[in-house]
Amino acid sequence: MNLASMDLNLLVALRALLEERNVTRAGARIGLSQPAMSAALARLRHHFSDELLVRQGNRYELTPLGTALREPAATAYAMLERLFSSRADFDPATERHEFTVLSSDYAIAVFGAHLARALHAEAPGVRLHFRHVPPGIVENADAILSGVDGMLMPHGVIGHLPAVELYRDEWVILVAADHPEVGERITMDDLARLPWVVYQRPFDAPVARQLSMLGLEPYVDVSVQSFQLLPSLVAGTRRIALVQRRLARMLHGVAPVRTLPCPFEAVPLQEALWWHPVHTHDAAHIWLRETAARVAAELAAPDDEPGDRPGGDPGGDRP
Repeated sequence: MNLASMDLNLLVALRALLEERNVTRAGARIGLSQPAMSAALARLRHHFSDELLVRQGNRYELTPLGTALREPAATAYAMLERLFSSRADFDPATERHEFTVLSSDYAIAVFGAHLARALHAEAPGVRLHFRHVPPGIVENADAILSGVDGMLMPHGVIGHLPAVELYRDEWVILVAADHPEVGERITMDDLARLPWVVYQRPFDAPVARQLSMLGLEPYVDVSVQSFQLLPSLVAGTRRIALVQRRLARMLHGVAPVRTLPCPFEAVPLQEALWWHPVHTHDAAHIWLRETAARVAAELAAPDDEPGDRPGGDPGGDRP
C-alpha cells in the first residue's frame, strides 16, 4: 500500500464510524453531513473490501474486521494527533496541555503524586491523567505507548523503547503483625508453604520471575489489581506478600502488618518513565521527562527514612 496515496481524513471517519456504529452520529461527531459520511464509509468499504458496518434490524453492528480495526484505528488516530500537535517550544508557566501516563497504583502513590504536585506548582495550565497499564503492554508496547505520553514501569518488562531513569526500590516480605508461624525472619521454606497475596499482573513484578528461577512457585490464595490493598489482605491471616519498601513505608499504620527482609537476593526495582519515539523531540514531552527526572532525584532512597514497617515499630520487625 502506498501511504502517500491515502486520504488520512479517512482515519478520522473510520474511528468515528467504528466507535459510534451509526453513520449520522459519526458524521455529527466529526462535523460531516450524513451524505458526506456515507460517502466516506463507501470509500472505506472499498479500501478494506469489507462492509465494516452491517445493519441488524434498526441498528448497525461491526463486522469481524470492523471489530478488529476499532482499537488500531483509535491508536493510530491518537498517535497522529500527538504527532501533529508537537511543538518546538513549551512554556510550562503559560501553556495549556494534557499529559496521559500509564501506571500501576504503586507508581502513582510513590512517584506520581510527587510529579503531580510539581506540575501543579510549575505548570498551572497542564493537566495530568493517570491510567492503568493495560494487560497487553508486553506484546503491544509500541502501539499502546503511541497513544499516550508515557508509562511508569520498572525495567524487566519492556526494553526496546526510550526511557528516563527515575528511582530504585527494594522488595520486602509483608506478614501479619501477629503471624503465628513467622518470627523475626522468614525463610525460603516459609515462602514455599504459606499462602500468598499477589498483584494480579505478574509482569509488574519481575522479582516473581526470579522466584520461579529459584524453583519456588508460590501458592496464590488471593490476587488483586492493587498493590495498596496488599496490607489489608495480609493482616490477620497466614498470607504473605511481596511489596515495595517505599510503598510499605507510605502505608505505615494502614493495617496490623510488618515487613521482613527477603530470604533471597531479590532483584531491586528500577523504575523508569518509558515513551514512544514519536514524542522524543516534542518540547512539551521533553519538559515532562526533565521534570520527572528532577522529581525522582529528590526522592529519598528506600532506606533513608524510618517507618517502613507498616503497623509495627519503625525501628524493629516486631510490633
